[in-house]
Amino acid sequence: MSSAGGSPLSGAGSTTTEAVVVARDLTRTFGAGDTAVQALRGVSVDIEAGKLTAVMGPSGSGKSTLMHILAGLDKPTSGTVELAGTEITTLGDNDLTKLRRQHIGFIFQFFNLLPILDARENVLLPLTIAGEKPEDGWFDELIGQVGLGDRLKHRPAELSGGQQQRVAIARALVSRPTVVFADEPTGNLDSSTSGEILELLRKSVETYGQTTVMVTHDARAAAMADRILLLADGVIVRELPRSDAHEILMAIEELNRR
Repeated sequence: MSSAGGSPLSGAGSTTTEAVVVARDLTRTFGAGDTAVQALRGVSVDIEAGKLTAVMGPSGSGKSTLMHILAGLDKPTSGTVELAGTEITTLGDNDLTKLRRQHIGFIFQFFNLLPILDARENVLLPLTIAGEKPEDGWFDELIGQVGLGDRLKHRPAELSGGQQQRVAIARALVSRPTVVFADEPTGNLDSSTSGEILELLRKSVETYGQTTVMVTHDARAAAMADRILLLADGVIVRELPRSDAHEILMAIEELNRR
């Protein structure tokens, strides 16, 4: 395993319930005075290891703000976040960058690939930056899982949207991070390609025990999750176990009627 990775990933069938991200009493206020907006209003949540957690809510509910704070991309106005045993809300920029590099993988809606690098170089970028290489056999296994074996020499402009997102998923997984954060990972894809990407994310959880937090507005995407958190007005108002898309839509409709 690359020394850049976080905790070793569990094998398939892992039943651990250890929390790898622990957030307590998070608030986040943007602006000041009469124009201040409270994006989060005292959110506490544990993210369990080896599980896929979906975060849903209407626009402005605070779901993206919550993910950014859990991932160390933003700091809360108050409250704490512990990731892999380290309190991250008080870390300086350098230490936070090192922690993210070691413990966090990111998947974005718009892929965020470097256009001058081919697919192989984009996948390996986190390890390249850290001056490390993947463990023996891991890169080939990962590329096989995401179905990119014949596209490694292609640059992003030569790849379809689905292929670019496969590259982004492989890049997020290559360093075996403690947790992967996926921000609307199917939001820029057609429905057929979205289904393939969601299956890949689910497979990473079931095969490698990869802890994943996914922000989504798509009930079909959330139906892949082990747990669904519903946010409204900056607070978690409901939690669902693994549910089908219809059950999730019903819960959202009930939320919208509040």
